[in-house]
Parts: sequence; structure tokens; C-alpha cells
Amino acid sequence: MPRLRATISIPSLRAVDRAAGQVGRQIAQSLRAAIANGELKAGEYLPSTRALSTSLGVARGTVTEAFEQLQTEGYLESQVGAGTRVAPTLAEQARPPRPPAGRSPNKTAPIELPPRAVRLAKVMAAFTPMPEVPFAIAVPGGAVAPDDNWRRLGNRVRASRAAAPASYGDPRGLIELRQAIADYVRKSRAVHCEPEQVVITAGTQQGLYLAGRVLLSAGDRVWAEDPAYPGMTAVLDDLDLVTTRVGVDAQGIDVDAAIAACPDARAAFVTPSHQYPLGMPMSMARRNALVAWAARSNAWIVEDDYDSELRYAGHPFPSMQGLAPSRVIYLGTLSKVLFPSLRLGYVVAPLPLIDAFAGARALLDRHSPTADQHVLAAYMREGLFEAHIRRIRGVYAARRATLIASLTRHMPDHVALQPSDQGMHLLLWLPQGFDDVQLAKSALADGIVVRPISPMYEAAARAGLMLGFGGFEPEELEAAAIRLRQVIDLHTPQRRAKPRRNEASH
Repeated sequence: MPRLRATISIPSLRAVDRAAGQVGRQIAQSLRAAIANGELKAGEYLPSTRALSTSLGVARGTVTEAFEQLQTEGYLESQVGAGTRVAPTLAEQARPPRPPAGRSPNKTAPIELPPRAVRLAKVMAAFTPMPEVPFAIAVPGGAVAPDDNWRRLGNRVRASRAAAPASYGDPRGLIELRQAIADYVRKSRAVHCEPEQVVITAGTQQGLYLAGRVLLSAGDRVWAEDPAYPGMTAVLDDLDLVTTRVGVDAQGIDVDAAIAACPDARAAFVTPSHQYPLGMPMSMARRNALVAWAARSNAWIVEDDYDSELRYAGHPFPSMQGLAPSRVIYLGTLSKVLFPSLRLGYVVAPLPLIDAFAGARALLDRHSPTADQHVLAAYMREGLFEAHIRRIRGVYAARRATLIASLTRHMPDHVALQPSDQGMHLLLWLPQGFDDVQLAKSALADGIVVRPISPMYEAAARAGLMLGFGGFEPEELEAAAIRLRQVIDLHTPQRRAKPRRNEASH
């Protein structure tokens, strides 16, 4: 029999920390590392469990447990009367090479990432949550949500058996919630639909992905607004679609320019109620032109009804879906007006497409959490959701007016506000030559969050900042406006910024 290896010659085992607990797992991992880095070679014998347990000061059963686990995994083999050895099948060439001197064996060498991985890593960077400080976007305030009604109703519903089923649910979503959503969008958004046309999603982002997956194939041509929501353009890129970016003006997307630039598009992705990020609604003439194009070209319109409930002058604009229910995929979210962590939205699609949308949803994550769907269905059914919308519209209108007044007092003459009467953010235009990306980094270092819009353009980019106001009290907005003015001054070429006359006397 070959001579047994002394315990002390297995350096990896010196790392076992008895005080840390789970010693058996530590021993097993240390032996895996010893095999991987060549300390133990294929066919080489290990100390007996008795000798090893004595050397390490642990129970023999703990070592036996580690050996048995590694035998199950194929690292070790044991024969009665012959001891335990490293499996001979683990040939030298089958193991990864030992790391170079000076490199920790636990650190992997750099690898070349696939192109899609590089692209998705950039998406992750764009979606990294920002601090919840002024002027972060989509941050609900304490006076907004979740309210006491939501909490009380949630406690009641979650205590029921219906809200805690043991089996999978329908990928389309809870029928009670789909019924409540259909009733709501018919009344508030002029959407033509029945509950059977609704699929519950994890928010608008997932709805965009489902629409692209169901309607289009890699290489298909589509239109998207310029500028546009980065999450939407990232979805189109990830689906390997060929996207033509189409400029917007005061009436929304320029349909004639889109047809001239890409006449064979299969779909148009638009935000007609409140263009993201600029804020204007699409005019009726442009809506009619877009619907006529879709009917003539057998194409689809994907309508992201962004911030539609939050209009402060008059009633919200009706949906495009009501103009062409058979050609428009309507996307809505309930997370934005309640709280983003809820992660519930919906797709309204023509009935022949519903099974396809449900199938795509099932492949992604089966369905949304059933308990949250029950709570939201009850919240909408009892009229609490519409009351909540009315309340937050008043809260947001007041905060919006506060921010506009603060910006008017404190901003220099060479910046300007984009006209808009809805949504949870304002857009502040910067003069030509400003680097809004660098300015946003400086603002973050000063404790405020602004979102630059130049990266949202493909062509003729303009510098500007999105300022969210929904989650912040008036005094927070006022103080943040003053700090933002200081940051803008630091980035103004030759410090040409001058205070307004009313600010100088403030």
C-alpha cells in the first residue's frame, strides 16, 4: 500500500476554522481546493479519518461526513482495507492549471465576456438604484403610498387562504385582478378590452420585453422615439431588432419622417400620453397617422402609457388603443402610482395574441406573486385605487408647483424648463456645450440625483436634466434647487452664470 500522506502536507486544510461552524463543509471544500490546485493528485491516498480528525481537532464523524460527500461527488474513492484516495479518473489534464505565483487560488483569471454579456452588464449599470434623495425619479413620498388602506387590506387579504395558494397560478394573472384592471382602463383610459385580453406583468419593462418577443423576430425593423426611455431601447437591442430612431417635436413622433426613414418597419414603440423624457402628448393628427400606417402596413403599435394618470391640467389623454384595438398593444403599470417595489403592471392585447403573451410570461417567471395580486384586486375593487390616484394627483401637483417656483427663483438665465403639465418629473434644458452626464455625477457627489437626457438620444443630442419631485417635501425641493444651482455654476464655462434679479434680493 502506498505510504499515507501526512496531514500537515495538505496546506489547504490549515484554513479550516473550527470556530466558524459547519466544519464538515469546510473540510470538504478544502479538499476540493487541494485537488484542484494539485496539492492532492489523482490516485493519491489521504490520511485515515481517525488520523485526520486527530490532527484537525474535530470529531471523526465530521471528517467521515466530508469524505462521504466527496465520494458522492466523484472526487474520492474508498476501498475496504485500502483507505481513501483521490479518484484516479481525475487526471492531471482534466484539472484547471494552478494559478501563477502570487495569485490567490480563489480569484479567477479574467475571461472574455460574450458580446451579449457586455451589453447586459451596461444595462445593469443603467438600472442601479440611485439614492432616494432629491431629484430622484419615481420615488413615492410618505404622503403617497403605500397608504394605511393598503396596509390594512393587505393584512386582511394575506390572512385568507385564497391569497396563499399552494400551487402555481395562471400565467395571465389572477382573474379578479384582470377584471379590475379591465374595468379601470375602460373607464379612465378609453381602452377597449375585456378581462380575457389582460395579462399581468412585473411592470412596463417586462411588458415591453413580452411585446417584442411575441410580435417580432430577430432582424425585424422597428421605430422608436428619439429621445427615448433607455429601458425600452435596451429591450429592442437585446431582442436583436433593427431600430430606427425617429425624432419628436411638439406633436410627438414624426410619422412621415419615420415612414421615409424606414418604410418596412414591423412595429412602433411610443409613449403617446406623455413622451419620455420630454413630456409632450402626441397630437391627434399624429395618432391618426400612426394608426393608419399600422393598418396599411399590417404593423403593430406598442403603447407605453407612461405617467398617464398624472396630468394636472384637465383630464388625462385617452389611450391610442381605443383608436385601433386590433393593432395596439397597450402597456400599463400599477407600480408607479402605488410604489415601485410592488412590480405589477399589465398588457392589454388583441385576444388572438393573449395565449402567446401568456406563454412568453410563463417562460420568463411563470407569474407574479399571487398574494400581491389578491391585495391589489381588492384595493381596486373597493374603490381605494381611484381614491388613491385622486389623492396623489393633488400631492404631486403641489410638489410640482413648489419645484417650479424654486427653479424660477434659483436657476440662472441660460437654463430653461420644458413645458409639460403631467408626470413625476420636470425637464431642465442646459445650454449647448454643457456636459449633462458629468454634471449629474457632480450633483450626486453633492447629495442630489439628476438624470441626464443626452444619453437618451441617438442623434442631435441635447443636454438636459430630469428632476423628480414626487417623493420629496417642499423644503427638500427648495434646498436641493439651491444646491443644483451651485453645481450648475461650477460647470458653467467661465462662470458666466448670473442670478436672476428676484434671486439677488431673495
